[in-house]
Amino acid sequence: MLTSFHKMHGLGNDFVILDERTAHLSLTPVRIAALAHRKRGIGCDQLVTLRPACAEGADVFVRFFNPDGSEAGACGNASRCVADLMWRESGNRTPVLQTRAGVLPASIAENGQVTVDMGEPKLEWQNVPLAHAHDTLHLPLPGDPAAASMGNPHATFFVSDFDMLNQGHALEHDALFPERANIGFAKIESPTRMRLKVHERGAGVTEACGSGACAAVVNAARRGLTERTCTVELDGGTLHIEWAANNHVLMTGSATLAFEGTVVLADYPS
Repeated sequence: MLTSFHKMHGLGNDFVILDERTAHLSLTPVRIAALAHRKRGIGCDQLVTLRPACAEGADVFVRFFNPDGSEAGACGNASRCVADLMWRESGNRTPVLQTRAGVLPASIAENGQVTVDMGEPKLEWQNVPLAHAHDTLHLPLPGDPAAASMGNPHATFFVSDFDMLNQGHALEHDALFPERANIGFAKIESPTRMRLKVHERGAGVTEACGSGACAAVVNAARRGLTERTCTVELDGGTLHIEWAANNHVLMTGSATLAFEGTVVLADYPS
């Protein structure tokens, strides 16, 4: 049996999107990891599923899975892609996504740029989460990172270069992070601009990380390094992040449909 999928990317951060709104698909962690494999599967940074929404006002329930098969609570770039997909499907420029991290309103501008309200950052140590009580503005790790959750855990290191990037895997698995963490390395260029590279939990270094950009701006603003509105340059392109007065983080950037296809799920291990 053939199953349709969409292959999309946000600034090179790429996703396989499968639709489960009318029929449940057999997607075990093993099968998800096999589909995400870049040589033996379709290949992606994350696999995304769409299900019927159960939250009032939401159009679709979205789940995000890392390429190792584990589930993530949020993904900014994938959220923009799903919002764009919902607009292409229905013509609605203001779709609302339900995720494990909460309900995320989105909007698609006339120029195709997609804005997603990523909600409020969680800054308490137990909500990141950390393994023990610590000040999330100054974690007890070499390099003095700050931590925040955007529905998934992030630690941001403020650096003058990206020499620490090869430490991302070890930092992701540090005992301080019981659910592992996305590790960002931010180089502040001005109060309204930064360069960012992110080692994503379960995926490694990606071309862009939307939730990581949100967390980096929140952490930088908390430290007084940037303003609350900031342009974030990633390897795959640019995001505009605003930590608004209502404490919500707004992320704006592109979403691209690369191609559509079909796959025989039964051909992959379960």
